[in-house]
Amino acid sequence: MCGIVGLFLKDPALEPQLGRLTAGMLDVLSDRGPDSAGVAVYGAGDPGHVKLTLRGPRDADFRALAAELARESGELLPVAVHDDHAVLTMPLALEQKIRLLLAARSPQTRVVGAGSRMELYKGVGLPGDVSARFGLAAMSGTHAIGHTRMATESAVTTAGAHPFSTGPDQCLVHNGSLSNHNGVRRVLEREGLSFETDNDTEVAAGYLSWRMAQGAALDEALRAALGDLDGFYTFVVGTESGLGVLRDPVACKPAVMAETDQYVAFGSEYRALVDLPHIDEARVFEPEPGRVYFWERQA
Repeated sequence: MCGIVGLFLKDPALEPQLGRLTAGMLDVLSDRGPDSAGVAVYGAGDPGHVKLTLRGPRDADFRALAAELARESGELLPVAVHDDHAVLTMPLALEQKIRLLLAARSPQTRVVGAGSRMELYKGVGLPGDVSARFGLAAMSGTHAIGHTRMATESAVTTAGAHPFSTGPDQCLVHNGSLSNHNGVRRVLEREGLSFETDNDTEVAAGYLSWRMAQGAALDEALRAALGDLDGFYTFVVGTESGLGVLRDPVACKPAVMAETDQYVAFGSEYRALVDLPHIDEARVFEPEPGRVYFWERQA
């Protein structure tokens, strides 16, 4: 089953409420996926800096790790700790050096997302519990996507939870199943991509990142996916500037959207949207099969 949500804010006045609204949408869909949950939030960022979202063991001392990396790199590295995740901010030119230092000094720590604006959090458990652990309700930003998982083709682990990110400020959540993901994985590995799990959703995320690295815009990459990815799927995709939605041509998986002058919202079911502001005034519709939807913020 699984449940997915997306929220793209047009009205800056709503940005302080992004985390609270997204957490509420996810919590409503708990019965669609009680195994694990995750969210990507696009908040404030600096084009000259990159944020690495780290996941470590429960007893990880991220502040001590950040201090050690700062000493070795010669650069102040602000860190924000959220339970067993942390967001480490650095000048863009230092990213590769910091990644190498992380691998050497703390091999049990994983980089789960990177970008100028994206922060990515996920864990095992009900979405309400996962959101509370990371303090999602207090987060602000322009857009967010989230997922609550009922595992069908791989183990219930934090690594297997969505969203999956395989490119800067890029991530994807997915409801469905890809039938040709192993073949696509082999093609992408020959193109230089690497994967950490056997999850088909990570392959879909990698495919879109690969297309976009070749110069495709998100909507172009999603249209290409219609010909290259087989199976039943609904994707919600986040980038630095916006949010995209795609259902497979059969539209096997449920999906509903709502749009007002203030926001665009996506949910696997309408009940995920009912507590959004002025939902009674929204244009509510079911996204068409095989059609790409994309909303982008103004620079």
